[in-house]
Amino acid sequence: MEHIVLGDEAVALGALHAGLSAAYGYPGTPSTEIMEYLLEAHAQGGPVARWCTNEKTALEAALGVSFAGRRALVTMKHVGLNVAADPFINGSILGIQGGLVIAVADDPGMHSSQNEQDSRFYADFALLPCMEPRNQQEAYRMSAEAFAVSERFHVPVLLRLTTRLSHARARIHTTEAQGQNPLGKAPDKTQWMLLPGFARKNYAALIEKQGPILAWSTAHPQNTLELEGRDRSWGIITAGLGGNYYEENLEDLLHLRGGKQPARLHIAVYPLPVASIRRLCEEAQEVLVIEEGQPFIEAKVRGLLPASCRISGKLDGRVNRTGELDPDLVRLSLGLPPRESVLSTGLSIPPLPNRPPQLCQGCPHGDSYETIKQALAGLENTAVTADIGCYSLGAMPPYEVPESIVCMGASVGMAKGAADAGIRHVVGVIGDSTFLHSGIPGLIDAVAAQTPMTLVILDNAIVAMTGCQETIIPSAKLGELIRGLGVEEEHLVELEAKRSLIKENAARLRSEIHYPGLSVVIFKRECLEAARRHKKKSAPNGEGQKP
Repeated sequence: MEHIVLGDEAVALGALHAGLSAAYGYPGTPSTEIMEYLLEAHAQGGPVARWCTNEKTALEAALGVSFAGRRALVTMKHVGLNVAADPFINGSILGIQGGLVIAVADDPGMHSSQNEQDSRFYADFALLPCMEPRNQQEAYRMSAEAFAVSERFHVPVLLRLTTRLSHARARIHTTEAQGQNPLGKAPDKTQWMLLPGFARKNYAALIEKQGPILAWSTAHPQNTLELEGRDRSWGIITAGLGGNYYEENLEDLLHLRGGKQPARLHIAVYPLPVASIRRLCEEAQEVLVIEEGQPFIEAKVRGLLPASCRISGKLDGRVNRTGELDPDLVRLSLGLPPRESVLSTGLSIPPLPNRPPQLCQGCPHGDSYETIKQALAGLENTAVTADIGCYSLGAMPPYEVPESIVCMGASVGMAKGAADAGIRHVVGVIGDSTFLHSGIPGLIDAVAAQTPMTLVILDNAIVAMTGCQETIIPSAKLGELIRGLGVEEEHLVELEAKRSLIKENAARLRSEIHYPGLSVVIFKRECLEAARRHKKKSAPNGEGQKP
């Protein structure tokens, strides 16, 4: 059959056709559409699919599915793998029973992320196989293959995507779906118990697997080595989308080089095929590495090859070190002249106005930030720590309230630390979903220490920034949860985030800021976009619903 799908959707479809039993994840661009596809399939009778509190809990649930002998998929963006690092690293030395695949979408260029980290380093660190598709068809095929690889070597497999692949759409051909694995726990339960005595044995087993895993990688048909009839004095190593961008410039490169292509190795499966790399470079005087993300391959290749072979890429500046690659950047790395464009023809075009990101018109967070500004007005020795979410945009004009934005949950811990350091009026700002994701432990620390700080939770009743997924628990239970953590009843305040109430709310918030202990203030109002979607869903047929 044929389907036209996003790269993310191709991953989901490959998992479904591989006999998936359960999928778990936390929304994060550019990975979100994988789980959204699976949630829709679940609603139509497909396998279990669930959003989880965070990436760690998602991976741990998937480990439970694997423990039971069935296939599980976990989805997250690259920074989410930091949150899941504990079960990810420890999972490498478990006796994986049912196939376990962790699909991680990296975000070169930081379109919606706080860094450009490259998930291949995590797979290398954990000594696990990694698969990196370069198009939607490969994403479908590798997603399915990864489960078989996981079960063959009894280890998790990381499937690495990047933004352009995740969010581009193309036609794919699919194969017949297979059924789910039967239930069946591992016969040796010590493979799933990481007490030191068992863990040492399991780690030794992982080391023994490295030879067979490397042999699999070297022989993999997508790790293609092209030597015959090539100019072997110049080698090209490509990976992921870097292979696409190289091929887009190949015609011009052949014209420049008299019709002769350089020798080439494309890498789609890790660990690195060391033997293939050495064969490519036996006669090469120079090797250019074109890879999307950080210089993972390049750094390793520099240690594999003789000093007489010059290695070029991101580390020497020949390939862009930051941001995404594209065909135009790659052609410059290949020594080709820039393509002619409107700019290069000398035509005059008006400058395009900047369009910085901003909160939606009427967003409840705007009223909340105006409230915080008024509450802090005239106070000395203040600090406002914020977090990851739509409300991060409160750092931009016209609000300019947050002074720090680091990672999920950091606003709570940083507020505590700033108060401990002596700042008198500290406000931490976090969203409802982010609070559930990773803000709770920081608040427990603050409760235990009775830290003089105010935590403001912006509750818009949805996971807004990633496309309006439902929060893991309803807003009505948020206050109950916080009281259960030990926050004093009289200093847990719930307010409606409304423009007409800003003055009144600011006075109430200011009184909590002055309180010499811990207080929590929740600003409540539904996200406008979520409200539109709910209204559309509840409308009768013909009045907004999809046909």
